[in-house]
Amino acid sequence: MPDALLPLFPLGLVLFPRAGLPLHIFEERYKLMINELLGGSREFGVVLTLEQGIASVGCTARIDNVTKSYDDGRLDMETTGYRRFEITELIEERPFLSAKVTFFDDDFDAAPAPDALVHKAIAGYYAMRALRSGESLPEPRLNDAQLSFQLAQAVNDVHVRQKLLMSRSEADRLKRLAEHFPITAARERRKEHFRTLAPRNGHARLLPSS
Repeated sequence: MPDALLPLFPLGLVLFPRAGLPLHIFEERYKLMINELLGGSREFGVVLTLEQGIASVGCTARIDNVTKSYDDGRLDMETTGYRRFEITELIEERPFLSAKVTFFDDDFDAAPAPDALVHKAIAGYYAMRALRSGESLPEPRLNDAQLSFQLAQAVNDVHVRQKLLMSRSEADRLKRLAEHFPITAARERRKEHFRTLAPRNGHARLLPSS
């Protein structure tokens, strides 16, 4: 697909297609950007911010609804991830960042994921959701043709999320998730175990050897 000009919203997160993203808009440059978009395409690019800059691959968000408008111009709104893109050129002529981007999707000739791999990834998602009962992880839409993006919402590591976003193979993403979830679940169980063993006063106590 040829390059298109897209306003960018750099954030410390990775958005996936068809995933919800509530936003509170308070910076002047983004108030300007969103107000312009509300009268037009309602689509902007979300890209991960890193110490060395911004990621070259992101996902657009579409504005679904402005839930609250404040007197000072701030906005609360609901958005949904829409389509992936790769930045080909940054444009810094406006108060907010824009970029020429190329939109992409999965490779058409990619082999489908084996059923066993799909089931392992799904089971891993539910195991993570059970461990994080205090978080509002959504019920995944299992009929999504790109189920991996539904399941990837249980991944907290932004670097892993970015690799999933960049992958052009559903089977590859499901394989990564099927491997990631058990390792992460075991790590979180260990952390919880050590938290329950830690003395209440925060000081460790060395037990006698005999």
